[in-house]
Amino acid sequence: MAADPESETRAQWKLVTLPPGIEWSGRARYAAAMYFYMQGDMDAQTLEVYRYLARLDEEDPADVLRRYRIGADWLDKLSRFLAG
Repeated sequence: MAADPESETRAQWKLVTLPPGIEWSGRARYAAAMYFYMQGDMDAQTLEVYRYLARLDEEDPADVLRRYRIGADWLDKLSRFLAG
C-alpha cells in the first residue's frame, strides 16, 4: 500500500512550524525543511537557514529569514499555511 502524500505533507507542515523552545524542535524543523526542499517547495538558501538553526531550538527560522531578507517565497507559503 502506497503512503498518502497529502497526509505526509500535513505531517511535515506540523513539524516545520513547531514553535521555538521545544526540545529538539530545531532538528525536527530542519528535517521537515529537507522534505519541502526535496519537493521543490523551498530553495537551497532557505534550507541552509534551517540547517544552521537545527541545534538552536530557541530560534525561529522565519524570524531569521525575515531579518536577512531571504526565502520570500517560502515565507509566503508559510504564512498561507498558518492562516489557513
